[in-house]
Amino acid sequence: MSNPEVHKQRLVSDLQAVVAEAEALLKATAGQAGEGADEVRQRIKASLERARRNLVDIEEAALEKAKAAGRATDAYVHENPWQSIGVAAGVGLLLGLLIGRR
Repeated sequence: MSNPEVHKQRLVSDLQAVVAEAEALLKATAGQAGEGADEVRQRIKASLERARRNLVDIEEAALEKAKAAGRATDAYVHENPWQSIGVAAGVGLLLGLLIGRR
């Protein structure tokens, strides 16, 4: 997985944790009275709902990109099997040389 993808996944999981913690906080403070507190809770709920929808959209987009990359790779390998084997062998050789030097 590429470095930006790792960062994206970490960001999504961190945002999911923040949303879950904020929801728990809202539930814990639900019994507290006050017109201002109710208004703040409603704004936070709306923000959390938007964040949750955005996270779902990001996850779906990332999944679709991964599937498209997999389909493109599969098609390339089927269209160019010998080139794919050559590239894989070259990468394996380079990794073997790098590991062997240590």
